[in-house]
Amino acid sequence: MPPLERNARGLGEAGAPGPASEPTLASLPADAGLPDPATLGENRAVRSTAAESAELREARIAWWREARFGLFIHFGLYAIPGRGEWVQWNEQIPVEDYARLADQFTLRDFDAGAWADVARAAGMRYTVLTARHHDGFALFADEGNAFTSVAAAARRDVVRDYVDAVRAAGLRVGLYYSPMDWRFPGYILPDLQRASAVAMREQYHRQMDTLLAHYGKLDVVWFDGGENDWLSFGGDWKGAKWEKRPAGQARRGGFDWEHDAVYRRLRELQPDALINGRADMPADFHSREGDKALGDFDNQRPWELCTTLAGAWGYQPDKEPKSLEACVRLLVKVAGRDGNLLLNVGPAPDGRIAPAQVARLREIGDWLGRHGESIYGTRGGPFLPGDYGVSTHRDRTVYLHILDWPGDGAALRLPAPPCRILRVTRLGGGAVEFRQGEDALELVVPTADRDELDTILVLELDRAAAELPLLAVPVALRPQG
Repeated sequence: MPPLERNARGLGEAGAPGPASEPTLASLPADAGLPDPATLGENRAVRSTAAESAELREARIAWWREARFGLFIHFGLYAIPGRGEWVQWNEQIPVEDYARLADQFTLRDFDAGAWADVARAAGMRYTVLTARHHDGFALFADEGNAFTSVAAAARRDVVRDYVDAVRAAGLRVGLYYSPMDWRFPGYILPDLQRASAVAMREQYHRQMDTLLAHYGKLDVVWFDGGENDWLSFGGDWKGAKWEKRPAGQARRGGFDWEHDAVYRRLRELQPDALINGRADMPADFHSREGDKALGDFDNQRPWELCTTLAGAWGYQPDKEPKSLEACVRLLVKVAGRDGNLLLNVGPAPDGRIAPAQVARLREIGDWLGRHGESIYGTRGGPFLPGDYGVSTHRDRTVYLHILDWPGDGAALRLPAPPCRILRVTRLGGGAVEFRQGEDALELVVPTADRDELDTILVLELDRAAAELPLLAVPVALRPQG
């Protein structure tokens, strides 16, 4: 992943209009409360989907919205030095020296089925593998390039092993691909080194055609580092000085990735594949990157938070995974903001995921086995995220994920929804008292019945939750006394 946090913002948690003027979850217009983010080409790409019918886009992305949780796998030559996927660039390892790592890429005990098994055990519904990262090493066969896992010591098509294993496990298949390649000077100087940049573009088009045409149905095509605005790392050379380009300012130059041709081919060969927003082409969802990019509620543009389980994208030994509490709460906060979570692991050089990380993923799966109904197939809201936690909903049911209670035994007060609440129960059992007034909803759960990870209350309504307005939860709504 590029060391660049890209965050697309949606509807904020505070300062929203009151219920009388608030749009409903089902009718919120596409631009309501949404700023015009001045990020890279991703945002133009997301907006460019307007030419395609909303019905077609929604049908294509329906499974993804249902899934909510996926596994990201960063794997490649960079696992051998074990200092992250940017090791070649960060340490300026000569191309020829780095290429010799392929002789150590043996994969003698590699088992892609183990990846799929871990994803299933974690309760994940889809996976995304780095078919080729910025270092240019491809985990698939490429007739025009010998820098691949097939030509390396392993003599294996890792992408083939992966897609077969993931499909056999009943999961959705995703492939990550980076058009940029550090072996080509044309990436840094696309106009001065035009022939190199064109060769890099030809490789991109050829390799994408291979991935799209020879590995069966792909559910996600996850681009990275491919926007025209991200050539030369999003900056410009002015004499001998490199300067970061101001946010929102497009790159000027004669070279272009010609993404339109790739997009036409992609839609021809993989009409149902979902595309993220990092390649200047119409996108089905956009990406937020890193824990700090969690951002605000946004139920208008599909989005996904990608982040790491153990603080690194590519393999680094002795990296400990986040706590179960941190993982569960992150997943809940993402779902309550109406997004998906793509959680990353970086397998070791032999392809094995660290045992501690596997154990943590299984614990997440155990939690989802008991509470998954409040995550899978839900949408965020109607109660907007706040100090208390978040909410999700499906049909006439709202799930309140209470992550922070106001005090021992005290009532949690939320804005009263404009509907009748028929019943409130606790997912997993336990006592719940509720009082619905004209202005507030009060909920009481005895301290002994609260869950330290996430107390989930199930509200059954007299109407579909999607018909309700979005309800901001002001800080002022606190228990009395």
